[in-house]
Amino acid sequence: MRNNFILVLLLSIALQTTNSQQQNFEPLASENPSKGQLQQINRKYGMFIHFGINTFHNEEWTDGSKPVESYNPEKIDAEQWVLTAKNAGMKYVILVCKHHEGFCLWDSKYTTYDVASSSNKTNVVEAVAKACKKHKIGLGLYYSLWDRKENPDVWNDKQDKLYDEYMIKQLDELLDIAGKYGKVVEFWFDGSWLKPNNRWPVQDIYNTIKKKQPLCQIGINWSIGLPDNVDKQGLQPQDQKNGYPIRFFPSDFRLGDPCLPGNPDPKHFSHNEKSYYMPWESTVCMSNKWFYHTQDTTYKSIDELVQLYKRATAQDNILIINCPPNRKGMMREKDAALLVKLRKRLKL
Repeated sequence: MRNNFILVLLLSIALQTTNSQQQNFEPLASENPSKGQLQQINRKYGMFIHFGINTFHNEEWTDGSKPVESYNPEKIDAEQWVLTAKNAGMKYVILVCKHHEGFCLWDSKYTTYDVASSSNKTNVVEAVAKACKKHKIGLGLYYSLWDRKENPDVWNDKQDKLYDEYMIKQLDELLDIAGKYGKVVEFWFDGSWLKPNNRWPVQDIYNTIKKKQPLCQIGINWSIGLPDNVDKQGLQPQDQKNGYPIRFFPSDFRLGDPCLPGNPDPKHFSHNEKSYYMPWESTVCMSNKWFYHTQDTTYKSIDELVQLYKRATAQDNILIINCPPNRKGMMREKDAALLVKLRKRLKL
């Protein structure tokens, strides 16, 4: 009997060890794009959707002190947002689910600074996911690592563990909401620059997403560092070279908004003396602002947008154009009209 107990105990320990080992996901070291990267490269063109509490304050970054009641859209026409992207010839959208101020566009169990506490309780993440499924458009999600409400003292080491747990729980929520309607094709992370890379739970973030959405492509803004300073902030794409270190490992593609790729654009970057293929995704605005602003009325010309598209989608890279919904919860008519003209010029 005692021998049986010991055997069961050893098997249990072995199983726990195996499961623990299986929880770590990493991209394969390769000179060529993976299956998920090829899908991202083939999508080629998408829409950024910045919408949230900032929309109602004519500000790009707020600090978490704006009252939740100030978020007050007349409606959320997520179907119109997604159709605007589809009519533009885009293959996916990236919804800003939580920006730097910490306001969440879904009903989160872990904060009251969300849509559920506002006058318009529409779960925007779910509404967009549902519209993407209906109109066969890919769904991407943006999440700011920097949260000025939940973790204002980012330099407090003692707060790291609590805030890391908060993030992972929220990412699980987002994956469960979106996963009901299909695949999440991309996760776009921002706000990483305030702390060294080793103080962000990058591996836990990657694991959390990949175990539920294996082909989801994951990127963290300002992805590449220098050989003698992996945490070099703002390394421009034209200054990146093959073999430079991956600042946030593991991740699948490079970001640095609103920069365009260099020419030639390197694709092979390193971690622990291994080489990983990483395409570049450009994110630019149609007008001047990321979030809707009542005085944001100057738009890029069609000729400029054509040149942006050609440069950003060459060399197996990707272009995302930002189109912010207004306070009525609708895409601006000028955005929609310009995007259709651009599609015609590009013959998409």
